[in-house]
Amino acid sequence: MNLALIGYGRMGREVERVAKDQGITIAKIFDIDVNAEGAALTRESLKGVDVCIDFSSPEGVLDNIRAVAACGKNIVVGTTGWYDGLEEVRKLVKKKNTGLLYASNFSLGVNLFMQLVMDASRLMERYPQYDAAVTEIHHNGKADSPSGTALSLGAAILQSLHRKSEMVSETAHGRLKEHQLHVTSTRVGHVAGKHTVMFDSEADTIELVHSAKNRTGFALGAVVAAEWLKGKKGVYTMRDVLKP
Repeated sequence: MNLALIGYGRMGREVERVAKDQGITIAKIFDIDVNAEGAALTRESLKGVDVCIDFSSPEGVLDNIRAVAACGKNIVVGTTGWYDGLEEVRKLVKKKNTGLLYASNFSLGVNLFMQLVMDASRLMERYPQYDAAVTEIHHNGKADSPSGTALSLGAAILQSLHRKSEMVSETAHGRLKEHQLHVTSTRVGHVAGKHTVMFDSEADTIELVHSAKNRTGFALGAVVAAEWLKGKKGVYTMRDVLKP
């Protein structure tokens, strides 16, 4: 299988390393500096590419998705911060008859963690004395805040803990309402990623924590997703990849 990498920062380089270890060819690399508005992504430049993997930037990812779809190629999107455009992307993928797989986090551990959080939230639905919150910490070079994973965790809690119906991801300058779920973030140093879901009562606190040790798990998940997406049509997530 031949892959194209769109964006060649830390994650792009890690995906390249993991792909090579898996015996997968990196046919093309498109750094952000040479791909303004997706201009470098053409039928000619993507010739022979099976699947593209995007770890670019929130500002440029939609242009990249449009360009790749116009070329009839499938794409795995690891970039976050663009989900307001998801409905447009769904329509585009259907129109162009291509395949797209997106995730806020490709780590197998994070996706298992997401399921644990949903299960815990369903359990907590029976115990209104427990409030809930999400916190995350990442390195100071991460572009979006809160992380896409934190927002996905928040959405999972809203889906399962019905007394929470609204996420608040900005600094709270006043008292939160009971139906609001606070999702907070910190940027510091070189932290690969730490997400904490807290259930707090007057008597005690329960915390579920996922801490990434490095970027290998994210990169491996993206490569596995690209292999899974080859030849498929439609829009998918990691939940589809991990189905038994």
